[in-house]
Amino acid sequence: MKASDLFIKALENEGVEYIFGIPGEENLDMLESIRNSKIKLILTRHEQAAGFMAATYGRLTGKVGVCMATLGPGATNFATSAAYAQLGGMPMLMITGQKPIKKSKQGRFQIIDIVRMMRPMTKYAKQIVNGNNIPSVIREAFKIATTERPGAVHIELPEDIAAEEVDDNIYPVRSFRYPQANKDAVLDAVQRIEKAKRPLLLIGAGANRTRIGNALTHFVNETGIPFFTTQMGKGVVDENHKLCLSTAALSKDDFIHCAIERADLIINVGHDVIEKPPFFMENDKNATKVIHVNFFPSEVDDTYFPQLDVVGDIASSIEALTKAVSVQEHWDFDYYKRMAAEIKTHLSKYFGETKFPVLPQRVVRTIRQTLEEEDILTLDNGVYKIWFARNYRCARPNTLLLDNALATMGAGLPSAIAAKMVNPDKKVVSVCGDGGFMMNSQEIETAVRLGIDLTVVILNDNAYGMIKWKQAGMGFKDYGLDLGNPDFKKYAKSYGAKGYRPESSEEFAQTLEKCVNSKGVHVIDLAVDYSLNHKILNELLAEKKCLL
Repeated sequence: MKASDLFIKALENEGVEYIFGIPGEENLDMLESIRNSKIKLILTRHEQAAGFMAATYGRLTGKVGVCMATLGPGATNFATSAAYAQLGGMPMLMITGQKPIKKSKQGRFQIIDIVRMMRPMTKYAKQIVNGNNIPSVIREAFKIATTERPGAVHIELPEDIAAEEVDDNIYPVRSFRYPQANKDAVLDAVQRIEKAKRPLLLIGAGANRTRIGNALTHFVNETGIPFFTTQMGKGVVDENHKLCLSTAALSKDDFIHCAIERADLIINVGHDVIEKPPFFMENDKNATKVIHVNFFPSEVDDTYFPQLDVVGDIASSIEALTKAVSVQEHWDFDYYKRMAAEIKTHLSKYFGETKFPVLPQRVVRTIRQTLEEEDILTLDNGVYKIWFARNYRCARPNTLLLDNALATMGAGLPSAIAAKMVNPDKKVVSVCGDGGFMMNSQEIETAVRLGIDLTVVILNDNAYGMIKWKQAGMGFKDYGLDLGNPDFKKYAKSYGAKGYRPESSEEFAQTLEKCVNSKGVHVIDLAVDYSLNHKILNELLAEKKCLL
């Protein structure tokens, strides 16, 4: 059989449903093989967006999302997507084409060393030089992409290799089980937890896996130990739980840090230093101690150096801790419980604000009231991400998709498209800043062409608002960050979507309700007021008093 047919057969063997991307002439054998397969090609308008879609597919399903591009510029457009998946812990395979490697008559035209480029940004990058090796290379790539920590892998299939005749030899897919943590490490953790006076549980992105959420919920219910989350750990345990404090949306100087500073022990589940730090450790004998519970050992960093590692399958580790930890009379959670109520009061302060342009806090409240617990909200990257991380409570895992690892702009819309494809029965809303939206806005056409139902909310401040906030926080003058935007209503219409421009916070709520319950692609151009960002996030929080 032809090597490209064997390649697609191997992908089918791995359970691949979609390939996102833009084929080039070097992929034409592959394209023909896809046409004759069960796999559906999702043609996008930019390779970067295809990579974001594949990574999001991997994040939501736990399976490998697959994307494809040609050589040269098509492959280099995958660079940001590769870093997005790699830092975000999302299993993804990138397939790129290449000129013939046995005989080429085009010199070095469009040729760069893509495999070498990809190696620092992936877990595995390989060029196939013999078509008979395709099944083993694909099996190895899929295994590497999905084992902890999940991430990006890359395979380059040259044009002449894709066309050659090969033997049919597919490898069976076998499940992988993680070892359980060392019993002595678990016992050490139990003793530290029981000895502590104010233990506190932190839930990170690595806990957002099958089984772990249930295990952590049981742990919280049995021990009564309060918890908080990182941005990418939201929803692993229901944030409406009475023992949930909040999310560490900032690294310091937020209300949640009042509770963190009172803790003498933090049980840190599923976090690593790739995600923006939820708190900073201090190298002091009297400082808060940390137990690292994860699939892999901790990496020592200036902000993170745990005193104990419990390494192994996280769900099994938490189940073992739940069975072994005895509730202690000397545990004192009174401050945490009062802090939880105080945090809710502070975070809800502007929920009812009706001024226009709309405050981000009101936007968060409106979207939370409109969507059901199981519906999905995706974020691009901007200053609004902080308000959603702090104020948007998630009852289910993976119902708020944000990126707190690479934190790239341009991913919000593509990730929403993939989320809707994976969850066609759920409502999906994407919130983007005007800057981030325009980085991949062309994918509105992809969403329209696919016939999916999707609502996009553009928070429009005609500027790069996140950097403006940082600029003000550093005491610099307002300079160099203002934008000019198209008419987003007309822009949406030009793609076949529907555009809206609410003129009040009440009209926004009504428009959003209408859009999420209607067919088609809807784009809401919403004027946002970030004028309080500096005062609240830079000044008031830094001056707060951790007293109740």
